[in-house]
Amino acid sequence: MNLQQLRYLNEIVRCDLNISDAANALYTSQPGVSKQIKLLEEELGVDIFVRNGKRVVAITEPGKAVLEIAQRMLIETENLKHVGQEFRTQDSGSLSIATTHTQARYALPHVVKEFTKAYPNVKLGLHQGSPTQIAEMVLSGEVDIGIATESLALYDELVTLPCYEWHHCVVVPPKHPLLLEKKLTLKKLAQYPIITYDFAFTGRNKINQAFHDAGIEPNIALTAIDADVIKTYVELGLGVGIVAQMAFIPERDRHLRMIDAGHLIQPSTTRIAIRKNQYLRGFGYHFIELFAPHLTRDVVAKALHLTT
Repeated sequence: MNLQQLRYLNEIVRCDLNISDAANALYTSQPGVSKQIKLLEEELGVDIFVRNGKRVVAITEPGKAVLEIAQRMLIETENLKHVGQEFRTQDSGSLSIATTHTQARYALPHVVKEFTKAYPNVKLGLHQGSPTQIAEMVLSGEVDIGIATESLALYDELVTLPCYEWHHCVVVPPKHPLLLEKKLTLKKLAQYPIITYDFAFTGRNKINQAFHDAGIEPNIALTAIDADVIKTYVELGLGVGIVAQMAFIPERDRHLRMIDAGHLIQPSTTRIAIRKNQYLRGFGYHFIELFAPHLTRDVVAKALHLTT
C-alpha cells in the first residue's frame, strides 16, 4: 500500500468513478490507475469498487470505509507538509479562498488589501462559485478556506464558523413608486416584477421564506448569481431588485435608490468553512481574523481540534 494508490482512489471517486478522467487529472495513464487500484484491493482483500466489465459503476461498503480512511491519510500527509513549510518559511507560501461573487466583490477587498500588505510573499488565490461548489472545493482540498452564506453548515465534514449577519435591501430606479411608501411591505413589493439572486446564492432562501410565511406569491421575473447583474437590469427598468445591503454603494450606484428590507426578510449569516482536522498555516489564521475579528487563532484552532 502506498500514498499514490490512495490518491488514485480518491481521484476516481472525485471524478464520479470515471477512471479516464481521474487518470487525466493525475497526468497518468488509465491502465496504470486501474492496475494500482487492483493491487490495493488484492492487498486489502476486499473489492473497493463494483465493476461492470471494465467500467467502475459503484463503490462497495468496504470501499467506502477504505475511502474514508484514505482521505484522512491524504489530509494528514498534506498537514505534515504544511508543518514543514510553517517553520521553514513562515511568511511565504500560498493561500486559496473560495467564495461567492458578493463576498469577493463587496466584503473581501479591504481584507485582501491588508493581507497582501502583511504577507507580500504569500500567493493569494480567489476562486468564485456557488455555496455548494465552495463546500466541495474545501472538502476536496482544492482551497484552504470557504466563505459563503448558504449551505456550508450542512456539511458534517466541514468546520463552519459564523462571521457576520447582514440584511437584504430593495433597489429601484429614482422616482419609483415604492420610494413613496412610508414602510415597505411584501404585499407592495409583490406588485412589481422582482429581480434577485439565483436560488443557490446570497440568502435567497430567506427571501423565499419571507414571502411564503406571508402567504404571498412573488413575481420573480429574473434571477442572477451576482448583485451587479441584478442592479444593471433594475436600471433598465425590468423590475425591482432584492440584493444584499452590502452590495449597494451610493457613490457607485448613483442611478439607483435603496430601500431597507431588514424588517421584511430575516438576516443571513456569512460563514467561513475549513475542512475538519486541516492544518492551517499562521497566515491562514490571520486572514480569517482580518475578515472576522472575533475569529481569533485560538477560537478557530479549538474548532478544528488543533493546538496552537
